[in-house]
Amino acid sequence: MIDRDELTRKKTDLIAIARRCFKRGLQTNAGGNLSVRLESADAIVIKPSGVGFNECAPDNLQVVHLDGRIEPSDHKPSKDLGFHLDLYRIRADIGAIVHCHSPWATGYASAGLEIPCLTVQTIEKIGRMPLIPLSANGGPQTETEISPVFRDTGIVAAVLANHGTIGVGATLMQAQYLAEIIEETAHIAYVRDTLLAARGLPPPDAPTFGTAAEAKAARGA
Repeated sequence: MIDRDELTRKKTDLIAIARRCFKRGLQTNAGGNLSVRLESADAIVIKPSGVGFNECAPDNLQVVHLDGRIEPSDHKPSKDLGFHLDLYRIRADIGAIVHCHSPWATGYASAGLEIPCLTVQTIEKIGRMPLIPLSANGGPQTETEISPVFRDTGIVAAVLANHGTIGVGATLMQAQYLAEIIEETAHIAYVRDTLLAARGLPPPDAPTFGTAAEAKAARGA
């Protein structure tokens, strides 16, 4: 049984994160998607197809059970619903997913390049952002391509070739932070690579550790 108070809270949270994502330029028009797991039932709240991040509202968000059943809705289900549901099924630690088409990160993905973890924050918070190729027929990635990557519980972010990014977390805000870090890192990587290429310089070493404590512990090992 879905707790109505929880449902209201989760919808409010999702709307706030969707608008934050839109205002930061991580998603325009009606593309991308985000969802959050309900604790009172095996179900999620998710943005439906055709609704922009900035237009998310309590009456247009969908409730979908993990078995695929969709609560009555006037909207079409998201084209990404399949991989959202599957990630929740295979990872109990995932409480929310933010999938957006942020331009810097998607630019790297469209070039077939994995975004390097150049900053200490990226290393600490993400570690690695695998690049997931298009489906075998050249179409957008589905659970077939995405779920095997995320079966590794150490993976919290990924980039989809010619498609966008995925950040997962225990909460919507955690997943959103990762979406922002992915885009920030892609922007930094592009600036770095452009400057190095303009000067004919090789790339310097990237950080090995994300925190001073990790570096200190490694020295003492």
